[in-house]
Formats: sequence, structure tokens, C-alpha cells
Amino acid sequence: MPHIHASDGTKLYYEDVGSGSAVVFIHEFAGDHRTWEPQMRHFARSHRCITFSQRGYPPSDIPKEPASYSQDIAVGDVLAILDGLGLQRAHIVGHSMGAYTALHLGIRHPERCISVVAAGCGAGSLPEPDRCQRQRLHAVETGKMFAEQDISISAATYADGPNRQAFKNKDPRGWSEFARMLGEHSAVGHSLTMFGVQAKRPTLWEMEAELKCFVPPLLVIVGDEDEPCLEGSFFLKRTAPTAALLVAPRAGHNITSEEPAAFNAALSELFFAAESGRWLAHKPV
Repeated sequence: MPHIHASDGTKLYYEDVGSGSAVVFIHEFAGDHRTWEPQMRHFARSHRCITFSQRGYPPSDIPKEPASYSQDIAVGDVLAILDGLGLQRAHIVGHSMGAYTALHLGIRHPERCISVVAAGCGAGSLPEPDRCQRQRLHAVETGKMFAEQDISISAATYADGPNRQAFKNKDPRGWSEFARMLGEHSAVGHSLTMFGVQAKRPTLWEMEAELKCFVPPLLVIVGDEDEPCLEGSFFLKRTAPTAALLVAPRAGHNITSEEPAAFNAALSELFFAAESGRWLAHKPV
């Protein structure tokens, strides 16, 4: 199995296929490298596509120390993938937890990003401190669930969340595959990721000053039934000067596999516009 070593020695499993401009896909909390199969098969015809499992997700290493998990470390792991594969720049496509990482990469290392996609982004980000604190407490409780229960039980509970119902109802076969793969994950990895990343990362509103200076072309994608992510997605559109927003109708949180045709079509337009320097062509000089 191919692995790249992160700065602290953690081994990150990756898959690399195709040729052309590079695309790096960063999965959500409930996903792994396999989440992006609809995108890997589509875009490998025209691009070099890289998907990887984040630390804590098999077959990558699962560090047991809580200090090995944070938002900053997640950004560093993407840089390790880029550097390990000799990539100076790539399209950075993130979903949910991965979308936060993609945004941080675009803020801190815009020179490494041809474009950035933030799909299903915004859960846990709210402008009011009291609502935000409730979300952080919910993340802690979710981390405890994965720490205290067998992965088969906690994964089944998490897969059946409210913003997964659109996927479950319209595509039971696809949802079942998603739930099965989630059940193959590591309870330790999930609990430490939830404690170290999800419960502690800054909200989008806390990132407002940095987002106002966002440089790479940014595409925000959200399903209209992904209620926890709607407010944050609209905030990104209104705040980042390079942002465009796509709202997918009748779609929930699993947007990459729930509506792969619409998702891939949107990415194709972004990639072409970003690579040709035409992403902001509609704006007056």
C-alpha cells in the first residue's frame, strides 16, 4: 500500500491516478479515501487525481495521542501529500471536515491552490456564541459516543443522522454502502478526530477577517436539505471575494455521492475557469 509520511511520522495512505492538473480530495468525518470514487473515476480521465485517508482512518495510521489531532495538523497532512508527490499546486476539494481543511489551506498557502472547493461546509459554525457552544458540546458528546461504544453501533447511529436522510431515502443502496464503510473505521480515530479537530476548530465567523482576503477561486457547494451547513455556506459566499455558491436541490450532506453528476459538473466548470484564469471574468475591471 502506498503511504506518505506526515511531518510527525504518521503514515497517510493515498491513491493516485490519471495525469494532468492535480486534484487532491479531502474527505469528511464520516468518509475516507473511498468516498471520492465517483470523482476519481470521472476526473482521472482529464486530471491527476489524489485521494487519501486522513490520520485516524484506516489504512492510514491511527495515532493514539490526543495531541496528534488538530485542524493545524490536518492542514499539514495535506501539505505532506502535496510535497510527497512533488506537487507545487493542485485543485483542493474538501467535503465537510475536509472543507474546513481546504479553506485553511487556501488561506495559509494560496500559492499551492489552483482552486478550492468547500462542499457541505459550516456544521458547528454559528455567529452566536451560545449556539456555537452548544455545537461544540454536541461534538464532544459525539466523540464520547465513538470512544465508549463499539464502532458498529456508533457508526450506525452517526450514518442515520438527520442530514443523511435525503441520501438514505433517494438512494438506499448508496446510503447502505456509505454506512457499511463508516462501520469499518476506527473508533479510536473517530473519537480523537472529533475531540481534536471538530470540537476545537475555529468557526467560519471567527475566520471572517482571513476569508475576506481569500485569494484562490472558491466554489461552495451545499445541499438544500443539509440544514447545519446552509448558514455557513451563505456566509462563505458573502464573505470570500472569490466565492461562488451552488445549492443542490433536494440534497443532504452526502453531496459527493448523493448527487455525483451535479457535483462533478460543477467541479468541471470550476477547474476549467480556474486553469484558464477566467473564474472572475464576470467582474468588471
